[in-house]
Amino acid sequence: QVQLVESGGGVVQAGGSLRLSCAASGRTFSSYAVGWFRQAPGKEREFVCAISGNGGTTYSVDSVKGRFTLSRDNAKNTVYLQMNRLKPEDTGIYYCAAGTLVTGPSVDEYNVWGQGTQITVSS
Repeated sequence: QVQLVESGGGVVQAGGSLRLSCAASGRTFSSYAVGWFRQAPGKEREFVCAISGNGGTTYSVDSVKGRFTLSRDNAKNTVYLQMNRLKPEDTGIYYCAAGTLVTGPSVDEYNVWGQGTQITVSS
C-alpha cells in the first residue's frame, strides 16, 4: 500500500496561483487513482478532482474547471495540482487520496490519505 505526503500549501492573494504536490511511496503507484479533496472550516470534506492511474483521465468539479489542472508523473510517484486564479472560497485543507477501485468522487472509495496541506486565499 502506498503512503501519501502533500506539499505546496500556503497563503496567496485572490487571483494568484499555487501548485500542490502529492508524493507517494511504494512501487505500485500507477495502480492507484488519485483524488484531491478539500475541507473548509466548519464544512465537510468535498471532492475537488481526480486522475486515473495512468494519467489519461481526469475529472473535476465545475467550480474549479478551467482553473485547476491535475497531472501525474508515475516515474516520480507524484501527482501535481496546479491551481490558478484562486478565490477565497478555495480556502481549506487540501488532501490527496488514493484508491485502486475508484469509480467516482466518493470519499469512501479512497483508502489511502495524506495528512493535508493548508491553502489560504485572501481577498
